[in-house]
Amino acid sequence: MLPMTPKAKKRLFLTIVLLVGLFLTLKLTYWVHLHQGKIDIQAQSEKQLKELVSFLDGSLSRYESIPHVLSTNPMLANVLNDPQNSNKVQELNLYLEEIQHVTEASDIYLIDERGVAIAASNWQQSFSFIGKNYSFRPYYSDAISGNLGRYYAVGTSSDKRGFYFSYPIYQQGGKEILGAIIVKVDISGIEQQSTSIAIAGQYQFLISDPEDIVFISSVDEWRLKSLTPLTEIKQRTLDTSKRYAARPIGELLMKPPYESGRQAMIYQLQTGKEHEQYMDNHQKMSKAGWQVHIFAPINPLMTSLPALMLLSASIYLLLALSILFSAERRRNLHRMQLAQSLLEQRVEERTQDLQQANHQLKDTQDELIQAAKLTVIGSLAASINHELNQPLAAIRSYAQNTQTFLARNMQDKALDNIKIIIELTDRLADIVGQFKSFTRKSQGTDSATDIGRCLKQALTIVQPAIDKQGVELDVQLPSGNYQVWGDKVRLQQVFVNIMSNAVVAMQQSVKRQLIIRVTGKDKFCISIQDTGPGVRESQIEKIFEPYFTTSERHGLGLGLSISQRIIESMQGQINVANAEDGGAIFQIILPIYLLEER
Repeated sequence: MLPMTPKAKKRLFLTIVLLVGLFLTLKLTYWVHLHQGKIDIQAQSEKQLKELVSFLDGSLSRYESIPHVLSTNPMLANVLNDPQNSNKVQELNLYLEEIQHVTEASDIYLIDERGVAIAASNWQQSFSFIGKNYSFRPYYSDAISGNLGRYYAVGTSSDKRGFYFSYPIYQQGGKEILGAIIVKVDISGIEQQSTSIAIAGQYQFLISDPEDIVFISSVDEWRLKSLTPLTEIKQRTLDTSKRYAARPIGELLMKPPYESGRQAMIYQLQTGKEHEQYMDNHQKMSKAGWQVHIFAPINPLMTSLPALMLLSASIYLLLALSILFSAERRRNLHRMQLAQSLLEQRVEERTQDLQQANHQLKDTQDELIQAAKLTVIGSLAASINHELNQPLAAIRSYAQNTQTFLARNMQDKALDNIKIIIELTDRLADIVGQFKSFTRKSQGTDSATDIGRCLKQALTIVQPAIDKQGVELDVQLPSGNYQVWGDKVRLQQVFVNIMSNAVVAMQQSVKRQLIIRVTGKDKFCISIQDTGPGVRESQIEKIFEPYFTTSERHGLGLGLSISQRIIESMQGQINVANAEDGGAIFQIILPIYLLEER
């Protein structure tokens, strides 16, 4: 194996340094994005959690005082003292039915000291509570003990989920407890309203009991599932309490297993047929005995990661290549200076005859340099700098604005700028592909393209040059959605080429105005006019030829030639003329795209 030359070793070293730097950049981008993203998600989730808990507290509290108010009505004590009096019982049934309609409660019923319901608002329903014994319910024990009872369960008669409020009924003028009045609130209504709040906030939620059983959730698959393993002891406890009647209780599969009390944990749960990652934040409602969980999705954070890493890698590579290019340019300049000094020293030692020969040699050298310039002009690769100059300037401008927004903690505006930078970066790759299409046929990606939107995107790239040159912009676009059929990236590049040339042409003009108009009925006519010196009559026929350029317009002479090819591929044409009051007018004529044509 031959030993490596110093030049090869240097290239290998630079390659390794470049790759290590790229790896560290991507690693740092990955960590910062996920770390800051999770902090933002947690902060937003905690805010949403407080709002949801406040809504649930308000929804339940409006029913909390109803049992106490009803207990003061002497009708209840009279029925408990004389439960065999059917007239009194029926009168109370009608009264409870009326109160149920007014308060929008699910059910209201009266139970005696044994826990047997003797009157109910659903007295005429098939699942009437009358005659049923509810002494096994904790709300009965609380009320008989003289306290306000709270309890949530699935009704054994109605099979509906509900939250129960109970209050004792005292003997008139005494302290003896005769029974209790119970108000049942339908949980499904609160669940629907909470789900609407969750949809608006783009998160999922669930509410669990002290046994970690989910009884309210925005996701159907999560309801009546246990967050923790459903052991045999836990199943017997549920069967004994009859909290969920005859409904089966399953386990909610979470990866990793659920850990009670830990905030901001990330779990993988199933929603429909998909498995998604969520961040869990929860808060306890002490009065209701509920544990409210908010599950914020992590997928949007992960979805935005590849684009951000691509942007970071692009910026890193651009900076690294710029540094390498600058270093190489300095070395070449130094070598040229040394060669020039040596040449001057030799010229001074020559005789006059040799000086004359040297002049002849210099003339020949100038011709060779000119020929070399024409060869460089013929290289499509070298024209990339000309065609990408404006997008790169726009990327730098938006990147600087993004730094300012981040420093001011203006995250939304910074993200908007990053999206624009990503779009411009994608455009750079598309533009490079267009240079290839000049020498070989490329179909591109054709679609219905909005003229107005395409012009606005082109103006976004050219705007820094317009502002720098102090050009007045006069744009009139038609209202509505006007479309042509073609590659929107290529059409946008045509606009950029023509507008960039117009800005350069007006550098020496006193009046600098760029006028853009879109008109037409059968066909679109896009007119781009400047107030520069115009185009010489002798050059109008040559202006679209490859490599042709003028002293007034800088560049390699490829932009207009490529633009003509793009427009012709879209079944259109491009013309140039001089305005009567000075300046050049470029007109692009394209057929209007109609939906029935495709």
